[in-house]
Amino acid sequence: MDNKLVIVIGSVRDGRFGPVVASWFADQAAAHGGFDVEVVDLADVDLPLALPAASPKYAGDDYPRPAGMAPLTSALEGADAVVLVTPEYNHSYPASLKAAVDWHFTQWAAKPVAFVSYGGAAGGRHAVLHLENVLTELHAVTVRDGLAFPNYFTAWRDGRPLDPAAPGYAKTLLDQLAWWAGALRTARASSPYPA
Repeated sequence: MDNKLVIVIGSVRDGRFGPVVASWFADQAAAHGGFDVEVVDLADVDLPLALPAASPKYAGDDYPRPAGMAPLTSALEGADAVVLVTPEYNHSYPASLKAAVDWHFTQWAAKPVAFVSYGGAAGGRHAVLHLENVLTELHAVTVRDGLAFPNYFTAWRDGRPLDPAAPGYAKTLLDQLAWWAGALRTARASSPYPA
């Protein structure tokens, strides 16, 4: 059985580059062969910044999410693995991605999350460091090997990175993600995670 991989486009900014990166990475994931791939674009999701008083950790299925968030919630719920595609804004990640994370809790628990980032000189690595801290708090398992694209504005052409090593790095990420996805799916099936 293939693992269900959800790729989340984290930026909703005008003129964003995220869909280009996500499309290329989705092709890499499909070619890998270990995943059924779904791409979720946060620009298509209702993501209010004002959260309900109760925590999604304790409210569970009764958490009052907007109807326009249902496709994201359903995708995360059914995911065996998640890849967050994020730019770096002021040494961190976009508010849209933080809102998407904070509206959920059990959907992250005991699931592997990997990162594909892009930006200026740092390639989005500061954003990823912050996301790793947040996802650890939500009991997700962050995958060590990610993809970072420094100076994406000159390092991509025709929807693909110019670095010939990029597909190899993507394969390493996907191999690790597939291992974790299978191991954690088996563990969740055999015993509820004690979040």
